[in-house]
Amino acid sequence: MAGTLNLTITGMTCDHCARSVTQALQAVPGVASATVDLKAGTAVVQGAPDLQALIAAVEDEGYGAAVKP
Repeated sequence: MAGTLNLTITGMTCDHCARSVTQALQAVPGVASATVDLKAGTAVVQGAPDLQALIAAVEDEGYGAAVKP
């Protein structure tokens, strides 16, 4: 089911970090779009990706990710 996932991203300190996380999220199968907000430390993902795959993609880049409450 397609929808929106809001994630909290930790460890980002610069625009390069945000770009890395964006690219990692967009590479996950099922992602239609991903928008990362560096200042807020969040990401909004549209589509129908596997949540664990999203978290793993972010962690593989060296950052933390969790579902935003």
